[in-house]
Amino acid sequence: MKNILLHLRIPFSFFLMPVYWFALSQTQQPDFSVAIGVFMLLHLLIYPASNAYNSYYDKDEGAIGGLENPPPVSKELFYVAWALDIVAVVIAFFISSWVLAVALLVYSSVSKAYSNDVIRLKKYPIISWLTVGVFQGAFTYLTVIQSIDNISLTDLFQYKYLFPAALSSFNLLGFYPMTQIYQHEEDAKRGDLTMSRLLGIRGTFLFTAGIFLLVTIGFFFFFQGKTIFTYPTFAVYLGLMSPVLIFFNVWFLKVLKDETLANFKYTMQLNFLGSICLNAFFVLLFLS
Repeated sequence: MKNILLHLRIPFSFFLMPVYWFALSQTQQPDFSVAIGVFMLLHLLIYPASNAYNSYYDKDEGAIGGLENPPPVSKELFYVAWALDIVAVVIAFFISSWVLAVALLVYSSVSKAYSNDVIRLKKYPIISWLTVGVFQGAFTYLTVIQSIDNISLTDLFQYKYLFPAALSSFNLLGFYPMTQIYQHEEDAKRGDLTMSRLLGIRGTFLFTAGIFLLVTIGFFFFFQGKTIFTYPTFAVYLGLMSPVLIFFNVWFLKVLKDETLANFKYTMQLNFLGSICLNAFFVLLFLS
């Protein structure tokens, strides 16, 4: 049971939480009971189930996201992953509607295709990169805002929803290769050509920097004329993200001298810092 709980990596859900808070901050007439339910379904059931399923098929011996020394996996982990997904889909139907239930079913199915040995999208760098970016980003953003604001599916496909959804995806597309940067050797053993392996260590840093520049430009346009407690929203965003930018650049300079520093420790520090700053920003945006 202890090993199963470790492989659920529930604290790792914190790294995916900014998408939820961003969507919640853009709701107009939120149903807060549904908002709490969706939060719990995603972060306590769906994401941990995805982590467990991925762990079961990867059988990592080295460090993985949120778990430096993963314990051995068992068949029970496989069943727990399926059980959590099924429970989440059933509960979603009752707390919201069939739309949320279907959305969670689609998400869990895609996450399984990502890891499962038969399909294993993870073997294909571009496809896996896009899959993670789209489903953990835009798809999740639209799922959250549709459920909490009870938006019709036809109304959902408007600029005011699609643009921030796209920003969520681009944020993930930039962030995701950095989470793979310390796993090149482990991925090579399994024959998985991840996006980070394709780019190389230095290329991963440069690629991430380029994507985040695009995201920053996107936020600049999206937050034009908006304020957080009388302060320009974009200025608050830049202020809160500045520690991440400083850490990223200092780390990159170290890696240029010694590539072994592209390791688990620094990756988790960047993930944690980035998640704290983004979550804080979107929570402030929601409260304002």
